[in-house]
Amino acid sequence: MSIDTRAPLSASNTNKPRLHRQSTCCTEPHNLRLQARRGTQVADGFSASRISAYTAGSIRKAAGMDEQVEKAVQIAWNPTSDQDLKAQAFDFLNQLRSDPSGGQACLTLFTAFPKREEIVRHFALDMVGNSIQNSQLDARSLGYVKNSMMEYIRRIYGGFGEGEVDSVNIQNKLTQTVTYLFAALYTAGWEGFFEDFLNLVAVTGSCRGNVAGAALYLRVLSSVHDEIADVLVPRSQAQQKRNMQLKDLVRERDVRKVVSSWQEILSQCRENDAVIEMCLKVIGRWASWIDISLLVNDVLLSLLFQLVGRTGVGGVTDKVRDAAINTLTEIAGKKMKPADKIELIIFLNLGSVIAQLVASPPLHELRSTSGYDTDLAEAVGKLVNNVVADAVKALDTESIDEETRQRADKLLQVFLPYLLRFFSDEYDEICSTAIPALTDILTFFRREVKAKGPLPQSYAAMLSPILNAVIVKMKYDETSSWGNDDEKTDEAEFQELRKRLQQLQQAVAAVDELLYMDVVSNIVANTFSGFNQRNPHMDWRDLDLALHEMFLFGELAMKAGGLYSKGQPTGPAAATLVGMMHKMVDSGIASFSHPAIQLQYMEICVRYASFFESQPQHIPQVLENFVRFVHYNHIRVKIRSWYLFHRFVRHLRAQLENVAQTVIETVSDLLVIKAELPKERADDEDMSSDESDHSEESIFNSQLYLFEAVGCISSTSSIPIEKQVLYGRLVMNPLFADMESHINPAKGGDERAQLQIHHDIMALGTLARGFSDWTPGGTSGSQTLPPPEAVSEEFRRGAEATLVALESLRSSQNVRLAARSAFSRFVGVLGERILPQLPRWIDGLLSQNSTKDEMATFLRMLDQVVYGFKAEIYNILNSLLTPLLQRVFAGLAEETTGTDDEIQLAELRREYLNFLLVILNNDLGSVLVSEVNQNSFMPLITAIEHFAQDISDLQTSKLAFSVLHKMSTTWGGPDITPLSTGQQTSATTKTNSNDTTAPVPTPPALPGFDRYMIERFSPVGWRMLSNPSLNPKEDAQARTVVWEVAALQKTIYVKTGAEFIEHLRGVYFPSVEIPQSPAEEYLQALQTLDSKAFRQFFQVGSIPQLILPIEAYE
Repeated sequence: MSIDTRAPLSASNTNKPRLHRQSTCCTEPHNLRLQARRGTQVADGFSASRISAYTAGSIRKAAGMDEQVEKAVQIAWNPTSDQDLKAQAFDFLNQLRSDPSGGQACLTLFTAFPKREEIVRHFALDMVGNSIQNSQLDARSLGYVKNSMMEYIRRIYGGFGEGEVDSVNIQNKLTQTVTYLFAALYTAGWEGFFEDFLNLVAVTGSCRGNVAGAALYLRVLSSVHDEIADVLVPRSQAQQKRNMQLKDLVRERDVRKVVSSWQEILSQCRENDAVIEMCLKVIGRWASWIDISLLVNDVLLSLLFQLVGRTGVGGVTDKVRDAAINTLTEIAGKKMKPADKIELIIFLNLGSVIAQLVASPPLHELRSTSGYDTDLAEAVGKLVNNVVADAVKALDTESIDEETRQRADKLLQVFLPYLLRFFSDEYDEICSTAIPALTDILTFFRREVKAKGPLPQSYAAMLSPILNAVIVKMKYDETSSWGNDDEKTDEAEFQELRKRLQQLQQAVAAVDELLYMDVVSNIVANTFSGFNQRNPHMDWRDLDLALHEMFLFGELAMKAGGLYSKGQPTGPAAATLVGMMHKMVDSGIASFSHPAIQLQYMEICVRYASFFESQPQHIPQVLENFVRFVHYNHIRVKIRSWYLFHRFVRHLRAQLENVAQTVIETVSDLLVIKAELPKERADDEDMSSDESDHSEESIFNSQLYLFEAVGCISSTSSIPIEKQVLYGRLVMNPLFADMESHINPAKGGDERAQLQIHHDIMALGTLARGFSDWTPGGTSGSQTLPPPEAVSEEFRRGAEATLVALESLRSSQNVRLAARSAFSRFVGVLGERILPQLPRWIDGLLSQNSTKDEMATFLRMLDQVVYGFKAEIYNILNSLLTPLLQRVFAGLAEETTGTDDEIQLAELRREYLNFLLVILNNDLGSVLVSEVNQNSFMPLITAIEHFAQDISDLQTSKLAFSVLHKMSTTWGGPDITPLSTGQQTSATTKTNSNDTTAPVPTPPALPGFDRYMIERFSPVGWRMLSNPSLNPKEDAQARTVVWEVAALQKTIYVKTGAEFIEHLRGVYFPSVEIPQSPAEEYLQALQTLDSKAFRQFFQVGSIPQLILPIEAYE
């Protein structure tokens, strides 16, 4: 083929000569300079000097360009190419992509004989497709591409054997390019598109002699569907309109020919499974948008049913048969009116088809063997699911006629057993195919019950087999082995399936609560009864199922808020669950040795702990079981039991006073702390989830629950104070001794010793939390006050030991972390007794070694302390404020070294401002300006002003303006109420007895602060507003900053009155050259509008005109 004999490609937007068009947009050529060292040959014998410079505005003749493109592609995709040369090659190819004439060279490369390298041909096709898809070619050029492509296709795929068939990758790219041509030309220019490709199959009268042609034809049909009819691909409105037009034209012109071709292929290509499978998949895709009557005909259905019933080789998946079933599913699933859909299902005789498939050897005789055809089962399951879903949809449609309703009802009756058969399949993938239809059935039943009352008997009879099937599916299958490391993925998938099954159970309960209660309670009772008879040989899977159902039963039993109300079960379901709990405890199931059963037992006891409050006679036995489990040798049981033990005793602490000492003694061996450094791992070695759960750190974190549990048991109000002190001492004294023995090695840099100190401090803090969950300033938790003084004194020793360790090891981040955690817990148990120690805590936790994140976290804790002890903390806060602020200022002044550091700095800024707000809001602002802290006041104000003007952190800026606003309301003196005349007065204003219209303002609470607000605070807001990066119209955070500025302006006016107005009018506005008209409009709004109205004015009024001339104002 000679490319010169055809019309050259041209751009669709020009009529100029297309081979020598000169660019006028630039005078400097943008050359691809493939430069190598002079005289050096590049890989593959290619010399850089052989590629002439390519100018984007000056298009070379295709005869030369195709060679340039080929060489550039070879360089770009050659892993041994020089990197600079490769970059230039990519540059050249990217420029070529935007030039319409590049497609001609690429078309030449693809169609040339002998064929070029595959990567070159793939790139060339991609370039041609790109030029078509992006509308770079006019109609004449598109026609040229079409003719060239079809000539190539006929030569290779026409059955004449003129060339080797392309690889799959090239065929896919070729199909995509042809599809782009279809979308561009089928409306006008290539009306015979389908006929041209049909000729590939029709040349020899059957596909036997032209398999490649038939396969390409089917690829094209599949690609056309994806381009114009795939509903999963998001499209623009223009694309949707185009696709609708193309589908209409296909249906009008060619769809009958296409359907006829499918029939021919299915009948003539039976010996070629690959072609038949492709054809079936195409039919399934096209079925969604072509007339269903074209598919539902005797010839096509006969061929389809033959393939559906095809007998495969035992143990081998028959892809053609599965594809035929999927095609039948797509045909039956075509969207249509409910009456039409029911008629279609009946016409297709799907009940008989599915019955035969279910009874076939791959699904019946081989079901429990290795020859079971899971792919076939999944395909049939999807078909059954769709049929049932359509039947339910019809039944749920009020407007259908009675005959259709009866037919749909009959279909539901016929297909439900098949649905449950696939739902009950041992393979979860097959089971999942039936869940959507089961959900639809139960949703329909629920609506029927809500609208019409009890279900008809025919529907009610379906509930029991559905519920039984769901419960059976909840059970571990016979091949599963709990806790096996090799089956963790399967275990996770099964637990996800259980969650879906739980939703089905809840749906059944919503339809028939009594049925659900009876079935579950019977299963649980029978299982526990069987355990008593067959122990210890009972299958753990049966016990697990019963316990799992008990755990889920709480969703129904406790929907009223709990098991009991006024000492009685809250309803029938709660009473049923109470009965099951009695059976579980009395059965002795906790003695079963399987770890899954032990874990389930503990989870149930914790979830239904209120049962033991009402039935305390069971507590000793259950507590004994818990004590046994916390010592269990299975790591997963032991670690989880520590947490569950803590939950159990916390809930029942009031009932455990008589056994407190016994329990503490029995778990004391588990309170021995032995720190272990994390095991070293290679950089590329990942930690599995199980290793993470059972790592040294994870095990210690779980061990802490034991300390909290001991604290809960020891601190019940009914236990005498001297015993509470004794119990606390029994646990803390070993920790003190351990800390003392490790403190010196830790000072010497022993990492394990430092980690041991960390663990000891964490244990002390966690024990304190068990004794008291009181928080300063709050009333949450079971206690509203710290524990008695004797108990607090014991924990004061713990706080002192922690402080000694902190002061000795303040350079250790681990120790600081533990001490900070312990401090927050000691506050709860010591109350105001911790205040004398506060300077030492600050000195240790805000050391030079502390990170910004540590400082921010500690400031957050101090907020709570200040709030909770505001009546007692003034003197201490007054003495420690300056050193505290100095530490914070040092942290704020540190240079940031990365993104994480910047985030921590921003957090520290916000916590610093929040801390100031807490001081001001709790009437402690005088400490900021006391004689002791006067020297820190100016740096404090300067920092706040700096943060307020930081456009890069609007959240901090808003907070800073809030602090300035609060300072103004605190120290600005009494309010001066504006009058309509522009004068000001108030109830607190001192007036001249001879002239009531001349008010004399009361001095501000802080002398001179009125001028400070006017001359320092007000300009800060204006400077922020003048920042061009502030965009309150589109940025919500910026808008809140503007509102805070408005509030500050209004407060300054309310506090200073005419003095502020005159300063703005006579000094500030003239200094920044604000025009008089908008300035007066602003001043009028400031004086007359209330705060809310002024805020709105501030955003949309004259402010934009005001801030334009403002520059930095010092």
